[in-house]
Amino acid sequence: MANMMGVFLILLWIMNMVQPNIFQAEGVQVFPPVNFTLTVSALAEVFLHWKPNPNQEQKNYTIRYDVEIITPVSEEYDTKKTHTFRTAVLHNGFLARVRTLLLFNDLQMKSDWVMGELKPPLGAAETSVTNLSCVTYITIYSTVSLHCAWFPGKRAPEDTEYFLFYRYKTYTEECQDYIKGKWNRNIECRFSRTHIDPEEVDNLIVIHINGSSKYAAIKPFQQLFNQNAIEKVNVPRNVTVFLEQNDLLAKWEKPISSFPEECFEYEFCLCNLKSGSKQILKVSSNDFRLRIDVTGRYSIQIRANHYICCERGFWSDWSEILYVGGNKQEDSVAWILAVLCVSSCSIALLVAIIRKISHVWSKLLPPIPTPRNKFKDPFPNDYERARTCTSETETELGSFAEDFYSSALEDCVF
Repeated sequence: MANMMGVFLILLWIMNMVQPNIFQAEGVQVFPPVNFTLTVSALAEVFLHWKPNPNQEQKNYTIRYDVEIITPVSEEYDTKKTHTFRTAVLHNGFLARVRTLLLFNDLQMKSDWVMGELKPPLGAAETSVTNLSCVTYITIYSTVSLHCAWFPGKRAPEDTEYFLFYRYKTYTEECQDYIKGKWNRNIECRFSRTHIDPEEVDNLIVIHINGSSKYAAIKPFQQLFNQNAIEKVNVPRNVTVFLEQNDLLAKWEKPISSFPEECFEYEFCLCNLKSGSKQILKVSSNDFRLRIDVTGRYSIQIRANHYICCERGFWSDWSEILYVGGNKQEDSVAWILAVLCVSSCSIALLVAIIRKISHVWSKLLPPIPTPRNKFKDPFPNDYERARTCTSETETELGSFAEDFYSSALEDCVF
């Protein structure tokens, strides 16, 4: 009985507290805001602005505003200000509404909604770019580069030229380095250096691509990217591997990045060249130990990605292949045998080529035959003496014989 009486007293006290507020709020009308406007303040950014209704009673009420973004992405929030900024893609338009919230003690009263709309920009259907993809890289100088690629619209005329802009916070820049495709249209853009801060976490990068053509109005296209989600992480540095008894030990340094070591995870690729087996292991530190068969030979590669500190990006490329284990003597013998085999084959091929060339040469240029002497030497004895004696008489006879022989030879040949 006593418990029931206590509950009754509590309920009575609550009714006494709430009822005066209800009575005081009765007759109070909540009016919607006025002059609600939407303005494009930057690439993919809308400035929402309104004013309090002049008919709204102030008194001891607290006034806030409930804002709802309907398109392109649904979002609802409240604010005490009469303006707000929102980042959103605008190529399909922007629709939002706002209403007044009147707070009196624990009571909340709401006005009707006021609508605002931005129409989509003009442009023919299916002329805007498609399949837009972007990737960022952190350089050794702690700057960020940006590379984007896209496909032309299906109904874009052949003379369509596309132009890309990126916006990061309040900075906007147009691309100056394009790569052209099949129809000599821009399909890629590169910024070797941007204003993207490598130390920031999960900021948005706005990409805006518009176009021009003589035959159609090209519809612009926008897309938002998380700066860490499109980062191509750098390769781990100074990777070393070695054997310690029956264990494989590997160490490396974190990639070039402004983030500390604990922000990265790694994948360790171990391939047994003896058995052909391959395994990829996830590692959260920058060292690794694994029991292996030391009689085998292994190849090792490592790659990295963001881990805890920010949204994951693209995995880095694999590091250069490192080898460990195996019998070095067997490798040396195999290498020597391979060298000897290649050398023997090369020598045999060279000899065959030389013989082939000699055979062809002999066919093309046969030796000139020596003509036969059809006349007998009239002075055989004197000729022989002329070749062995030094007397003037014998020399003259020898000269006469030589002249006669030459004359006879000419008559024979010609």
